[in-house]
Amino acid sequence: MNKKTVFIEGAIAAEFIAQSITKHQSKHTIGAHNIFLGQVRADAIDGNVVAAIEYSAYEEMANEAMDVIREKAFAQFDLVCMHIYHSLGVVKAGEICLFVFVSSTRRKQVYEATETIVNWIKTDVPIFGKEIFENETFTWKKNN
Repeated sequence: MNKKTVFIEGAIAAEFIAQSITKHQSKHTIGAHNIFLGQVRADAIDGNVVAAIEYSAYEEMANEAMDVIREKAFAQFDLVCMHIYHSLGVVKAGEICLFVFVSSTRRKQVYEATETIVNWIKTDVPIFGKEIFENETFTWKKNN
């Protein structure tokens, strides 16, 4: 399997997501796709509203963890393709920070795989989010 970085600087653009979908139209063994898009929420925490999240990661370790997730996903589910992209840097409320795209010959596999992969990313990959509030204070995000 090709080892590649999963990180994109800043928000993940709708055009990038659309291009990813378009590239898969020529793969005629695929019968189903599923996409998970993680979006930054404008949560209110202790009276402060989140304006953005600044993501950072220990990239070498995070990419290794993503490789393990990729291997586990292909071993556990009957996938044709799988792509994961996560933002680094500042992503504003309303923008996309996580893009998981899985493809299979049948639909049941993509639903189960997507949920499992997102959960693995949340628990196993050293990505850190600093929630930046509208008043320019911040707190470290807890994954949930």
